[in-house]
Amino acid sequence: MEKTLPNNNKTMKKEDSSNKSSGNKNYKKKLITRLSKIKYDEKIIQVTRVTKVVKGGKKLTFRAVVVVGDTKRKVGVGVGRADDVNLAMDKAILNAKKNLITIPLTLNYSIPHVVRSNYGACKIMLRPSSLGTGVIAGGSVRTVLELAGLRNIVAKQFGSSNILNNAKATILALTNLNQIIELGKYQSTRRQVFYDKLIRKYKNARLYN
Repeated sequence: MEKTLPNNNKTMKKEDSSNKSSGNKNYKKKLITRLSKIKYDEKIIQVTRVTKVVKGGKKLTFRAVVVVGDTKRKVGVGVGRADDVNLAMDKAILNAKKNLITIPLTLNYSIPHVVRSNYGACKIMLRPSSLGTGVIAGGSVRTVLELAGLRNIVAKQFGSSNILNNAKATILALTNLNQIIELGKYQSTRRQVFYDKLIRKYKNARLYN
């Protein structure tokens, strides 16, 4: 009996190790999520030539600004720089996919309340509106709001009309809105009930990244 025990222990250990290895493999498979497989709508806002003065002369590069979104809840702005236009665009798309944010959509495909934000010399104000209003905005702000999935909203630009800064200002405004809603839910039960009634619900989704 004493001789058979160590053999049994060895077999038990082997089984445990095999189970652990299989469990680890499954766990690793679940963790991997490739951004290239997820489909998003892409819009190129701006492609500019940038010249840099070097010792030998002038070096010419391209800068691309791209907005990426799924027209449901997620949106992001990306910038890419390269010697070739196509390379710059690819870099910008990858950068935008890395910097995606989720926005709070109401039942009217709008935002819960007014938000203001600044980015550089750009100032932006976003206001909610009723059904059938549409997206009342211009330039890069409009593209960001449309790709985010907002259908009824009013936006106003103040200060500079820089395309990149205005796009970043809108994303900053939407992230601030997320923070305000999350804080409001913890502050009082009334606000929590209000936001629960107003905002669309999605399975396995978090409001604030």
